[in-house]
Amino acid sequence: MKILVTNDDGINAPGLAVLESIAAEIAGPEGEVWVVAPAFEQSGVAHKISYTHPMMIARLAPRRYAAEGSPADCVLAGLYDVLQGGRPDLVLSGVNRGNNAAENVMYSGTVGGALEAALQGLPAIALSQYFGPRTQDLADPFEAAARHGTDVVRRLLDRGLWDAGDYRLFYNVNFPPMGADEVKGLRVTTQGYRKDTFFGVEPHISPSGRKFLWITGGPQHLPTAPGTDAAANLEGYISVTPMRADLTAHDAVDAVRDRLEG
Repeated sequence: MKILVTNDDGINAPGLAVLESIAAEIAGPEGEVWVVAPAFEQSGVAHKISYTHPMMIARLAPRRYAAEGSPADCVLAGLYDVLQGGRPDLVLSGVNRGNNAAENVMYSGTVGGALEAALQGLPAIALSQYFGPRTQDLADPFEAAARHGTDVVRRLLDRGLWDAGDYRLFYNVNFPPMGADEVKGLRVTTQGYRKDTFFGVEPHISPSGRKFLWITGGPQHLPTAPGTDAAANLEGYISVTPMRADLTAHDAVDAVRDRLEG
């Protein structure tokens, strides 16, 4: 099996090393793991592509490359430059430092990398490690992902639903914020929503008198609705959420059509 790996925390991120180990186990001794990851951190870039300017790419080692671009850029670089149009059997993105559950999905570069792979017609999985009070004192805060990640990917490959539609399925996996021994199992979930949790800005004045704005986030440990990703994670379960790039609100189409066309 040939696997392409990327992330949004950067080529030197510890979570990428975890995912490389997972990918190596999945690929097997006769397989290939290719890494194309951002040269610098790209958290929060979502599905951005560097459409208006070029990006530099550098070979760091055999099958290992760093690109000055987003995770989606790295997928494109991997497919059409590094692999010379060759098709990997699977694209893995992560393991992200922090959760990509609920509304975080919309901002996530990790999810953006998997989404781009799906748009390219490839099986893809995004993986993220929820952080919290129960991970901060662990010797390895990625312990849950490292211990359970290979099994989750194998289960998805063997028993998951994989289609070939125009907006094909991909998967968003979040490991709960706790040690590996505390993980209770796996739950298939929908994307949740944290009420009253929003991004904002905090202004600061530099020594030169110029104003700068820091982006601020909201609480990450508020419960979401039962059956959704963050709720499952906070209860101790690995969440697996099937996703598509299609943003159409299908539940509203008929009602809007009646209002506007009727």
